[in-house]
Amino acid sequence: MALCVFLLATVFFTGFIIGWFGKSSNEKNEDIIIPNFKKKFLFEMKAENIRKFLRNFTQVPVLAGTEQNLRLAKQIQMQWKEFGLDSAELVHYDVLLSYPNKTNPNYITVIDEDGNEIFRTSLYEPAPEGYENITDVVPPFSAYSAKGTPEGELVYVNYARTEDFQQLEREMGINCSGKIAIARYGKIFRGNKVKNAMLAGAIGLILFSDPADYCAPGVDIYPKGWNLPPLGAQRGNVLNLNGAGDPLTPGYPAKEHAFRYKEDEGVGLPKIPVHPIGYQDAEQLLRNMGGVNSPPNWKGSLNISYNIGPGFSSNFSEKKVKMHIYTTNKVTRIYNIIGKIHGAVETDRYVILGGHRDAWVFGGIDPHSGAAVVHEIARTAGKLKKEGWRPRRTIIFASWDAEEFGLLGSTEWVEENAKILQSRGVAYINADSSVEGNYTLRVDCSPLLYALVYNLTKEIPSPDEGYEDKSLYESWLQKDPWTDYKDTPRINKLGSGNDFESFFQRIGITAGRARYTKNRKSDKYSGYPLYHSVYETFEVVERFYDHTFRNHLAVAHVRGGLIFELAERPVIPFDPRDYAEALNIYTNIIFNMAKKHNTDLQLYTISFEPLFSSVKNFAEASNAFHKRLKEVNTSSPVALRIVNDQLMFLERAFIDPLGLPGRPFYRHIVFAPSSHNKYAGESFPGIYDALFDIGNKPDQQKSWNEVKRQISIAAFTVQAAADTLKDVV
Repeated sequence: MALCVFLLATVFFTGFIIGWFGKSSNEKNEDIIIPNFKKKFLFEMKAENIRKFLRNFTQVPVLAGTEQNLRLAKQIQMQWKEFGLDSAELVHYDVLLSYPNKTNPNYITVIDEDGNEIFRTSLYEPAPEGYENITDVVPPFSAYSAKGTPEGELVYVNYARTEDFQQLEREMGINCSGKIAIARYGKIFRGNKVKNAMLAGAIGLILFSDPADYCAPGVDIYPKGWNLPPLGAQRGNVLNLNGAGDPLTPGYPAKEHAFRYKEDEGVGLPKIPVHPIGYQDAEQLLRNMGGVNSPPNWKGSLNISYNIGPGFSSNFSEKKVKMHIYTTNKVTRIYNIIGKIHGAVETDRYVILGGHRDAWVFGGIDPHSGAAVVHEIARTAGKLKKEGWRPRRTIIFASWDAEEFGLLGSTEWVEENAKILQSRGVAYINADSSVEGNYTLRVDCSPLLYALVYNLTKEIPSPDEGYEDKSLYESWLQKDPWTDYKDTPRINKLGSGNDFESFFQRIGITAGRARYTKNRKSDKYSGYPLYHSVYETFEVVERFYDHTFRNHLAVAHVRGGLIFELAERPVIPFDPRDYAEALNIYTNIIFNMAKKHNTDLQLYTISFEPLFSSVKNFAEASNAFHKRLKEVNTSSPVALRIVNDQLMFLERAFIDPLGLPGRPFYRHIVFAPSSHNKYAGESFPGIYDALFDIGNKPDQQKSWNEVKRQISIAAFTVQAAADTLKDVV
């Protein structure tokens, strides 16, 4: 009997000890084990490896759909397997791509009254030093441009923004119908420029990079500096896809069995010819412009008057501009690489790190400064796995193809795997260009990631000169703080123009991105000067952007650290309270936009009270959820899965399956790309678009009813999201 009592007591005590240390180790998992593994994970990443990978990736052009691109894909696939990933597969799609005609190149001419050519733009950019013998460099072109040889009077339309065309028509009385428009790059996505030109009736659009926007003051042009040379030109697609992916298979993956629309039925394809040129050629076209003199804010840095036209001055009045565009579109196979490290505990929960591999030419900055970082993170994760580590959740590494042609590789993959991703996707971290400047960090992400980003950057050393003993958070805060929000570094809204779009905007997977950027306060030029030109080489990155590759390493630490934390933390490190704070700010912003029409608000009985009320309810629900989260028994798999599902699916709760008006693949009610600039993020986009230029809409009753409807949709969605945070018991 005594022996039985002793055995029972022993079993009880052993069970107690195991339970205590099981609980203790679970709790310590966040406090000790994860930090140790994280430090090892971050410490393993090397700047020299990133440099080596970047050099390797930029040897030859890797345009989507080409043999060079496929060779690079197979190389990366093989290396990911060698690194130790559980799998690395090529996943293909057959999508519509666009290429210039090799034997009949695109160009622009000025012709006299007899049709004789008196000026022709350059066919190619002069090759960068050391790359003179590289073949298969695609000349500057606008992908998916309509074919054609239109001729007509030239009209200068500034940046071809919505407001620029409104100013032309309403203030200057200039009609662009039947004219060829010429616009400078910058401010908005080029596809929006084309759409605006088409709506204005233009029969063609010429794009150029003005030195005012693509040459930083006091910097030499390439190769002595990183400014754009006179004949440098920006390639790029000119689609208006609005999240549709492949133009011929919108909404569905472009596999062999897919139904395809005819090309003239394709989504977002421009109906007019479009072509980019260097500013040296643009100066020749604009030098003899007649007509109205442009406003001061329409003038760039060329030595010309920037007259608007239409047409040339009296000495050239009989001369016209003619476009010669022979670009062709064809269905072409592209390849994504999907690598995986399976999770040890929650194998059915996916944390995704993805960036694209295709480049217009060498892609020194875009995309390979990002692809090299993804490669190093994959190498590091594989090395740790070989040493016995396995993440709690599954990590997916993705190398996307055909991003430059409209985010095609990532969108097609999301379309093919939408049902799985909607039920299993935790987060997507985007990894395009790692550097677009060397001033400080830039982060764009869902508010759910704010706290994680801030906490992580406090643990990462700053790469900046003068901040050697500081954290990345401290240098970031010093250089780019919020000015009207709180005492933290600035974080931007997600817009589009990159591979997070289909994850975040279409199916509601929490997403974020990080890279090193320029000083937004003093550097007013657009993007980085050599963007999408032949001069985006490895040497440009090493000589001018990041000689030591410390900035690349800091970005690797941020991206890799986010992936590690999201894959390892027992409780997914999202904070809904930051979402509540952001919703309150965005509601006040959109309300203040509407208040400019205060008389109409009263006349049409427009009230924002339902939206303010739902935002208040969301704040209360997020605070209550946070308190409950502190008491969750993390040793209980069921309790843990319940709260993690609430966190994981919160972003999904902001998705409206019907999508935004006229943009069915943009379904996030709180965030969407601006209708007027795909690159920029807009908050409460349905309400914003309904209010935009509302005073000039023909049917005021109908227009204000749409505002009312969008407020109702937003209020319902925010309240529904709040309800998902309530206790399920």
